[in-house]
Amino acid sequence: MNFITIKLGILGGGQLGRMFIQSSMSYGTPIHILDPNPTCPAANLCDSFTEGSFNDYDAVYNFGKNMDVLTIEIENVNTEALAQLEKEGVKVFPQSRIIELIKDKGIQKQFYRDNNIPTADFKLCDNIEEVKQKATFPIVQKMRKGGYDGKGVQILKSESDLGKAFEVPSLLESMIPFEKEISVIVARNEKGEICSYPTCEQEFNPEANLVEFLFSPAKISQETENQAQEIARTIIEKLDMVGLLAVEFFVLKDGSVIVNEMAPRTHNSGHHTIECNYTSQFEQHYRSVMNFPLGSTDIVQPGVMINLLGDKNHTGTPIYEGINEVMKQEGIYVHLYGKNQTKPFRKMGHITVVNQKLDLAIENAREVAKKVRIIS
Repeated sequence: MNFITIKLGILGGGQLGRMFIQSSMSYGTPIHILDPNPTCPAANLCDSFTEGSFNDYDAVYNFGKNMDVLTIEIENVNTEALAQLEKEGVKVFPQSRIIELIKDKGIQKQFYRDNNIPTADFKLCDNIEEVKQKATFPIVQKMRKGGYDGKGVQILKSESDLGKAFEVPSLLESMIPFEKEISVIVARNEKGEICSYPTCEQEFNPEANLVEFLFSPAKISQETENQAQEIARTIIEKLDMVGLLAVEFFVLKDGSVIVNEMAPRTHNSGHHTIECNYTSQFEQHYRSVMNFPLGSTDIVQPGVMINLLGDKNHTGTPIYEGINEVMKQEGIYVHLYGKNQTKPFRKMGHITVVNQKLDLAIENAREVAKKVRIIS
């Protein structure tokens, strides 16, 4: 196979696209990016950059018709254009029908129900009046479309909270008394080969509702691990999906798991794989959409991923306080995304801390997190 004659396009040039390019450079495949922001993180790494909206039919179609393979780093793309490209012979992975299913949380939840995949009970609402009629407090309201990084999700504790309820199509989900949140990333190529990563565990920043720390491997029982792995593999098989899928779970008090939601792309819960696993999630994404053999997902060394978020009181040109100090330490890997503007709680980079003993990695990571601030 001639790796350098295949045209591979990505819709989106954020940090996920940037790390995809970094991991696939070893294979020499030209990578082309479509993004509305000419200074996006991937713009200066790709072989060609096209400025345009990945929500616009014409922009996506005109970009994609020149590609052999087209993939995504964000779900919020124009799936009508992708469906037309598929008809014309462009390989679109994940497939347009899967992106359409997953980017609507209502359809996504119905998929779980129809396929007997454990998830929280839910009700669909078209407007605020239906929310008022169907809400039984406390309850979680999620926008069906457009939510990301903790946005589009809120807890309605009582009737008095209805004033802040979303007025767009949404779903109401039962509050789940979970013990922890975990994630499994699973990949599948066109041949039907499936490979999944050991489960990782997330710890959230309560103010931003974003992952602050991620631990790999997760501190869970083997039974819980097996259940999460089986469900993730079942989902990607039932979807008949090609590409990378991140499945997020709640772990209940009895050790059982239920699916929270999923993302059909590389994911924040897989950044640690760059240093902690034989094959990173980004190389696995490349391998899966190119229909290459999938790489080993075994853990090389335990680790902790720290999300570097913009300080809540700062907007502007980023200044990274404490980076020089932490770079002096052994087992510290810094990844900055090259964004030219910091905003409150914006993902500006991540740091992976590795150690053969996970508890020591966690201890070191908490100290590192105290030393780094992103201000302006």
